[in-house]
Amino acid sequence: MKKYAVFLLCGMFLVLIGCLADSGIPDDIKKMFPKDIRIQVENPLRMAVTDEPVIIAIDSLTDADPGFNDQAWVAFSDGKEIPGQTADLDGNGTNDALVLIMPMAGNALKTVHLLYASEGKMERKYPQRVQAELAHKFGGKFVKGDKGKMVYEGGEFRNVKSLHVPLENTDHSFYIRYEGPGWESDKVGYRFYLDWRNATDIFGKKVPQPVLQKVGLDGYDSYHEMSDWGMDILKVGDAIGIGGIGYWDGEKVLRVSETDSVFCAIAADGPEYAEVHTNYYGWKIGDNKYDLTSRLSILAGDRKTHHTVTIAPDIESLCTGIVKHEGVRVLKQTDENSQWGYLATYGLQSLAGDSLGMAVLFRNADVIALTEDSLNYAVVLKPTDGKLDFYFLAAWEKEPGGIVSGSQFEQYLKEQVSWLNNPVMISL
Repeated sequence: MKKYAVFLLCGMFLVLIGCLADSGIPDDIKKMFPKDIRIQVENPLRMAVTDEPVIIAIDSLTDADPGFNDQAWVAFSDGKEIPGQTADLDGNGTNDALVLIMPMAGNALKTVHLLYASEGKMERKYPQRVQAELAHKFGGKFVKGDKGKMVYEGGEFRNVKSLHVPLENTDHSFYIRYEGPGWESDKVGYRFYLDWRNATDIFGKKVPQPVLQKVGLDGYDSYHEMSDWGMDILKVGDAIGIGGIGYWDGEKVLRVSETDSVFCAIAADGPEYAEVHTNYYGWKIGDNKYDLTSRLSILAGDRKTHHTVTIAPDIESLCTGIVKHEGVRVLKQTDENSQWGYLATYGLQSLAGDSLGMAVLFRNADVIALTEDSLNYAVVLKPTDGKLDFYFLAAWEKEPGGIVSGSQFEQYLKEQVSWLNNPVMISL
């Protein structure tokens, strides 16, 4: 299973069946889901968390109760239903975890009733707080444009679950809607360019509802202008954007530009967890080629994207970073007493001309160097057995309840580091 630094998945579980008289759970729910696994969840932090993600391995549940059915379940705490979903966190094609999103007071200990029915499938419906999507055109064809670049003429956009990227596709080919896959939470949206640029961009949101489904339908320029939902707020240029993957050659960041082929898939589409999965085959670095897998995931109520990377053969280092803009404040934290650190910028750097904070958060033990080139602030990281993971985030001042000052952003980063350093505990 994919490792989340904020979750402990090896706790003990107590199985109690039919002991729900004082739980506050409605009678009709008890009848639909008559069996109960009780789980204790502890927040070790003094600060309260509005949307605490609690991720539980399905194997742990079936070890506790071999009859557990991950097709018919519901979770309750304090008499209130907890939104959740099943998810494939290790990328093997089958669901291996339950994802719950719940409020937690500081230093709180809560009991979660995980109710289930032994047979059948009864999926609960929850508001869509995250989503991921990928759309490209059907019914047209690639032709050579005025500048010799291949462009797609005609056709209409349709959402797909996966795409083997055509070799003809390049920047501004008008083939993929907003030029790549997108993913969002109720806080912020992201996309990356599914072409030789392979850089990550930001959609600032003024509303909590999902918005990606209506972005880019009328061309490539409209989402660079303010609308009722927000806009594209990052000028990427030739940089890595925010949180993309690259290689530091000693002088500059090399993006994942030259490959043999690329495959992209929507691995999860909410309502609480969304993920984009991309395979880059034959990434050329110097005289060598590598196969790289990127998994980008986001949770409800969160600004952070979790970027999990695997590469073969193993490589001595990879890098990530943030596009450079003039007049910003650069923030760094690599405290050896903290498991997690960050590289961040804050200032008037959005395309709307207002305040935007960007950050990458990484394990300090993975850091080889903090550096920069003419386009990027970069952090060089050491993979372990070909595996590496880190987070990136954006905070725009116009988002609902947004961060509106540098001091607020710095405090927010410190809270995120504290949260990563002190994972929620799941136990008896």
